[in-house]
Amino acid sequence: MGHIIKETFPVLEMSCAACAASVTSMLKSVPGVQEANVNFANQTALVTYDEEQAKPEGMRNALRSVGYDLVIDTHNREEIQQQAQQSHYQALKTRTIIAIILSLPVVVIGMFFMNIPYANWMMCVLSTPVVFWVGKGFFVNAWKQARHKKANMDTLVALSTGIAWIFSVFNTINPHFWMSSGLHAHVYFEAAAVVVAFVSLGKLLEEKAKSNTSSALKKLMGLQPKTVIVMHGQEQAEVPLEAVQVNDLILVKPGNRIPVDGTVAEGMSYVDESMISGEPVPVLKEKGTAVFAGTINQQGSFQFKAEKVGADTVLAQIIRMVQEAQGSRAPVQQLVDKIAGIFVPVVISIAILTFAVWYLLAGDFTHGLLAAVTVLVIACPCALGLATPTAIMVGIGRGADNNILIRDAESLEKGYKTNVLLLDKTGTITEGMPTVESMSVKEALLPVLLAMELQSEHPLALAVVHHLQGAGVQPVKLSQIESITGKGIAATYNGHRYLAGNAALLNIKTDSNATIILSEDDTIVGSINISDKVKPGSVSAIAALKQQGIAVYMLTGDNEKTAAAVAQSVGIEHYKAGMLPGDKAAFVKELQQQGKVVAMAGDGINDSQALALADVSIAMGKGSDIAMDVARMTLITADLQAIPRALALSKLTVRTIRQNLFWAFIYNVIGIPLAAGVLYPVNGFLLDPMIAGAAMALSSVSVVSNSLRLKWTKL
Repeated sequence: MGHIIKETFPVLEMSCAACAASVTSMLKSVPGVQEANVNFANQTALVTYDEEQAKPEGMRNALRSVGYDLVIDTHNREEIQQQAQQSHYQALKTRTIIAIILSLPVVVIGMFFMNIPYANWMMCVLSTPVVFWVGKGFFVNAWKQARHKKANMDTLVALSTGIAWIFSVFNTINPHFWMSSGLHAHVYFEAAAVVVAFVSLGKLLEEKAKSNTSSALKKLMGLQPKTVIVMHGQEQAEVPLEAVQVNDLILVKPGNRIPVDGTVAEGMSYVDESMISGEPVPVLKEKGTAVFAGTINQQGSFQFKAEKVGADTVLAQIIRMVQEAQGSRAPVQQLVDKIAGIFVPVVISIAILTFAVWYLLAGDFTHGLLAAVTVLVIACPCALGLATPTAIMVGIGRGADNNILIRDAESLEKGYKTNVLLLDKTGTITEGMPTVESMSVKEALLPVLLAMELQSEHPLALAVVHHLQGAGVQPVKLSQIESITGKGIAATYNGHRYLAGNAALLNIKTDSNATIILSEDDTIVGSINISDKVKPGSVSAIAALKQQGIAVYMLTGDNEKTAAAVAQSVGIEHYKAGMLPGDKAAFVKELQQQGKVVAMAGDGINDSQALALADVSIAMGKGSDIAMDVARMTLITADLQAIPRALALSKLTVRTIRQNLFWAFIYNVIGIPLAAGVLYPVNGFLLDPMIAGAAMALSSVSVVSNSLRLKWTKL
């Protein structure tokens, strides 16, 4: 078995939800393709394939055989897709305008001037270019689909307009066929022309709305500069971003975006990293410091060595994550896809049945044909196909705007069911940075304490060093330094023996609860209290979560006393102390067995086991890469308030999907029987194909518009 690759390809020429189903089945039929998720809303295919068995060229050829295309160029894929979509949009706009201009007189003649001389011939001349030039794509695609025993929305439009046009031409050329039987030779040129015009208008509005849904991705892509200044000795050369190689020396001027990830080699400056860290304060960059693509250099200029280029940069990974998430399928979408797949054949069967009932029971060929055409027009499954992906795209894009990266649609769908949230303490609720809270040490001994703590590798020692250096203390020179691993540090100065460490471990009896005790010749001479400060937003975030009806638990490896103090200070009733990574994972399982939907937020490697088991896993901003790899949601901020926002977003997205599906279904459930003429025996009402075409276009536009509302809803 070869190397398995997961790659996103832009798909061209998809016009409806059933198209997405066709593209999926064609891609899956290619040997070596294991999985294919096709997203109609952002016109992409996420393909998992075996590199040895399947090649992108083979996938493209398979799609071309049914009238679609796959963009497989490795460079500028998105640009090629954007250009194709732009030219497609412009061509569609031109054709739609022409269709409307030509259809208007056909409607006017058909409704008000039926009896003027040559009325039918005038309508025939005006409607023919609309049906066969503007609507050419429907017929071409329907034929390509039919060759592979498939059907899609184009099949419905081509059948309905084609039948209406042929029937009308027959009646124009040979009206006596009906008149001899005492019937009127009706023509439906206006229905055929207006259906094409309305379907084209619906598609035009849909294309415009769909381009709005991916604005978050465009914003992220806009963070990459197009050109880069590479240094060759003292020479500067401006090269395209794609040409940058690992180990290139790159010059960044004030105000420029950093193009790739690397390490500063020369110079210093402050860099705005808010798009990656969510922190508003610019970060000092000097020799040896890491810099990231997409961040903005502020005052100084510096040179740095490129280490991760192209698809390996942090920004590229964020873009890929958003892209894959927008292209991923929500579980509800699988049901919708199945419906879209069987929908078209079912509709064609209903149309044939409608015609047969009218003709056999009422003996009315004309009304039967009209009803069948109307059924085909109104039943387009476009709204159904757009219902889920547009909501997912807007929801995930909205998350990206709010520093919430969502890995897939499934976690959005599960997020709204969450009723328990487990929070790690250090780095999640607290800052994860120990700081000195209080210190009681004789001033004369501060230089000794600093000299000792400078020799220790312990994180708590670092807190003391920062505190004392900040106060301007200078260290003394010690003799006989001994680090007692995990316990503390011992040193001799001026003939006295000093110990700094935990009271119990240093074997000193004391009532003090201090974190570090300082002793001189076995006599306590000082104590230091160190604590990990609670993040500013933690209290309000936990209150917001409780308001959403979510039970919050704090899990920590820390001792009971510290855990209790932190839990109380942030308003958490349930907490567990002394938890090892395995204990956290076991607790997740235990809650799941009780039927709870568990979300877990953590930032460290120690949380990754529990994160992998949780229904919704959330990695906190500046956490470890492992936590981010495992998590289904990543917060590009250290602020806990992003969690209630993320869960609120998932609730809003799921609600939008449900509203969209309701409108799409209800529309077809009501529309198809009306089109078939169920009300005709009751009150003589028969739906006109023109109105059916307008309603069909409106349903798609209403679904996309409803999804776009997510952009402006308060989180």
